[in-house]
Amino acid sequence: MRSNLMAGALALLLTPAAALAQAWAPDRPLTIVNPYAAGSTTDALARALAAGMAPRLSQPVVVANRDGAAGGIGTAQVARAAPDGLTLLFAPAVVLSVLPARGDPGYAADALVPICQAFENAMAIAVRPESPFATLTDLVAAARARPGGLSYGHQGVASIPHLAALELAEAARLQLQDVPYRGEPAVLVDLRAGRVDFAVTVMGSLSGQGLRVLGVFAPARHPMLPDVPTVAEQGFDVAPTSFGGLFAPAGTPAPARAALEAACIAAAREEGYRSVAARMFQPATPEADAATLAARLARDIADKRRLLATIGQAR
Repeated sequence: MRSNLMAGALALLLTPAAALAQAWAPDRPLTIVNPYAAGSTTDALARALAAGMAPRLSQPVVVANRDGAAGGIGTAQVARAAPDGLTLLFAPAVVLSVLPARGDPGYAADALVPICQAFENAMAIAVRPESPFATLTDLVAAARARPGGLSYGHQGVASIPHLAALELAEAARLQLQDVPYRGEPAVLVDLRAGRVDFAVTVMGSLSGQGLRVLGVFAPARHPMLPDVPTVAEQGFDVAPTSFGGLFAPAGTPAPARAALEAACIAAAREEGYRSVAARMFQPATPEADAATLAARLARDIADKRRLLATIGQAR
């Protein structure tokens, strides 16, 4: 009897995450808040992840869109939610690394805790098919010839696409008109209609849009667009990254966080999620555990504060 108890205790010590996960189960449906518009990259990924998490948590998992303020409105809602594991956020790190550094979005960077990383996005510069700009060189030349004459759309002030465009403008010595939107779908509607000259957007949003991609903000060419050169290859050393996943309000108990982490990672490894992720130009294995996401987020907070200070956007 005593040996059995000791063996059980040793097993718990050896597998703390599994033990914590088994100690908590939700008693009501869960809500994952996507702080961007329906139809966005994060929306598609959040819904695929929710579908995979629901059977593992034995509760429905509903995705709710609360867009606006570059992701700040939905993020603030989750930050104020009860820390019971039932209200979660699916968002890029920018809502924690950039928005609190620029002002007061209604929450602090430590108002949420990482659960698991579920995506990693590259940014791209796109134009409509009939655009006179065949290359990034064409676009830069036109912008230099008409300072302030070219406009670009992005998904919101201080979003990663916006920061990528600001970095490019600084590196190429360009004056551009920036046009913020509430989300990527609206950006692409106006781009196709010719109401903006180009867009800087998450690559996943370009899937099936029939747009011309002039450059990718990444260290290397994207395997799904091997013929499109990186922005760095074209003479501008700018390669911001965007990553993110699932977050919970600070104060969520460890057993709940462990159960959610296990469900999130397992769902991200399912074929259902991977097929959606592939259509969104995701890397083959974007998922990572809470500790990895937390460490990466801490580095991103420091990096973005330095960037924002450089371009005069930090408070």
